[in-house]
Amino acid sequence: MLLKLTSSYRFVLVCGGGAIAREYIEALQKEGKSEEEQTAAGIRATRGNALFVMQWFGDYANRSLPKTMKEVKAALEKNKIVICGALRYRPHTTSDTTAALLAQKLKAPFLNITNVQGLYTADPRKNPSARLIPSITWKAFEEKAKKQRYKPGQHFVLDQEAATIIRKHAIPTYLIAGKNLSAIRDNIKGIHRIGTRIEGEQ
Repeated sequence: MLLKLTSSYRFVLVCGGGAIAREYIEALQKEGKSEEEQTAAGIRATRGNALFVMQWFGDYANRSLPKTMKEVKAALEKNKIVICGALRYRPHTTSDTTAALLAQKLKAPFLNITNVQGLYTADPRKNPSARLIPSITWKAFEEKAKKQRYKPGQHFVLDQEAATIIRKHAIPTYLIAGKNLSAIRDNIKGIHRIGTRIEGEQ
């Protein structure tokens, strides 16, 4: 799907750590390791996932893993698809913050592909009566995010720092389930029928 869109768009894919990162983090928690050490393990997991995705795309994407924003931008000048993981350690953040900062630097919309349809009134995996919130302002979303207590490997749709970045810099942001490829394609093209749109009043 992405390859078909590269005639009109360029992409930066920021890989999360997923289940692998959570396994590493949980193991370190049991050993009493610090939050910084847990986060560092999560970062390594995001980079491992990014290396796999780079291998999967092959010659269609970058061949070396960027570890700074400067390297991402340089790779984007040569490739229509650039893949990376988290770029560096920042306290109380996940790869969501990397993606939000890149969206800010590149002046691009931010499409967050997650394992649920978007933002809900409650966790839909635990509460069958949870309702999808189709749109929300940056400010209201930041308030919701900051009600969550940060922990490495957290499950909330965007981390707290990313929520602040998208509000401060007015970055159009869309939350959508990763399995719905047609909805992802539509969102890239500016058609927003499914998921949650975050924009509006700051």
